[in-house]
Amino acid sequence: MTAKIYLRRGKEESLMRRHPWIFSGAIERVECDSDIAEGEVVDVYAHNGSFVARGHYQIGSIAVRVLSFDSAETIDYAWWQSKIASAYGVRRLLGLVDNADTTCYRLVHGEGDSLPGLVVDIYGSTAVVQCHSVGMYRSRQDIARAITSVYGDRISAVYDKSSQTVPFKANLNPTDGYLYGLSAEKNNVVLENGHRFLVNWEEGQKTGFFIDQRFNRELVERYAAGRTVLNTFCYTGGFSVYALAGGAKEVCSIDASERAVELAEKNVRLNFGEAAKHSAIACDAVEYLKEIGDSYDMIILDPPAFAKHHKVLGNAMLGYKRLNARALSQIKSGGILFTFSCSQAVSKELFRTTVFTAAAIAGRKVRILHQLSQPADHPINIYHPEGEYLKGLVLYVE
Repeated sequence: MTAKIYLRRGKEESLMRRHPWIFSGAIERVECDSDIAEGEVVDVYAHNGSFVARGHYQIGSIAVRVLSFDSAETIDYAWWQSKIASAYGVRRLLGLVDNADTTCYRLVHGEGDSLPGLVVDIYGSTAVVQCHSVGMYRSRQDIARAITSVYGDRISAVYDKSSQTVPFKANLNPTDGYLYGLSAEKNNVVLENGHRFLVNWEEGQKTGFFIDQRFNRELVERYAAGRTVLNTFCYTGGFSVYALAGGAKEVCSIDASERAVELAEKNVRLNFGEAAKHSAIACDAVEYLKEIGDSYDMIILDPPAFAKHHKVLGNAMLGYKRLNARALSQIKSGGILFTFSCSQAVSKELFRTTVFTAAAIAGRKVRILHQLSQPADHPINIYHPEGEYLKGLVLYVE
């Protein structure tokens, strides 16, 4: 018997607006033959007994992640294949499938593709799966089968990298590994807008590469000509490669991780050889920004998420303010600052207000040239505005 969850009176209103989360406080009672296993598919009903949604049950503040609002839909292999095919169709529409210049992109972006708790990135002929919920993790074999069915022989491997993202309290003891095939990529090199990057999906952060900055890196390339560029929190050196491609006079990449700095240097050499005007330093970016003087006329601030949830939002905003104030106070006159937040808990308005405060502290005259977001292969479900996690500003500093 499928477990039935009944909501408190009025708590179905957000679901009637197709929001894909059900919070634990909205639940009145559960009808089930035994205890619900985390990751199990459950049916959700309004207080009056009418069907509302079907989704994955989980332990925590978000109790159900909705998979369907249609009582006639069965969550079986055919359903998974249909969902993956729909996501694939959107990426084909975007010109990302079989693109000779860009061989890495996001195939599934959680709630944005009506698959909450699931991320799938494509790197050449390898699909990398990350499950952020127990339900998705338990369904990973069906997901892998659906990917290979939709792509055919264009996918030679499906790699599961969920060990760091699936809830640890579920006691699943997850291990990363191939769900299908083995990687056929030569040295794991992929293309993005014609630039080459080494991607280590087995050991790197996230799925191996920050695909969500693709369009924003293009903008750096457009503005970089003749500039001395500082790329903080550089990770794989994506912004550094684009800056050099755009004709930057010199680029310095900074990251606290020595492995990241080494990878950034490898990616620069992969594209420009040993003669590239590039240096890389393993150090704390916030500390480095204390003493840069007016050495740079382009600075890129792309830190990791300072606020992963609302409980630490106050401290996170202090961190963003300090970081931006240091950069704004020292960048050369006529300089350009690219500044980002990838924290879902930080709204566009709050981020902009924080950068405004930093500009006031620095005492600089600042113009906003661009307001940036995530690319279209990271779509935002219109009923789930929380999915707009990446915020960015391009500032001209006098």
